[in-house]
Amino acid sequence: MKRLYKSRENKVFCGVIGGLGEYFSVDSVILRVGYVLLSIFTGIVPGLIAYFVICLVVPKKLEK
Repeated sequence: MKRLYKSRENKVFCGVIGGLGEYFSVDSVILRVGYVLLSIFTGIVPGLIAYFVICLVVPKKLEK
């Protein structure tokens, strides 16, 4: 079963968008650009709040 984790290697702040990129097999740069554009067009504060809530909820990937 596939699970969403924060990325350890592909991260800028918390690794949330890097983890989404790994989960959906999409380049994380595309997701980051989309996130920034979406945050700008919908207001900066809701995007930041959503990012930090997700950062608290999504677990870190355990080392193997």
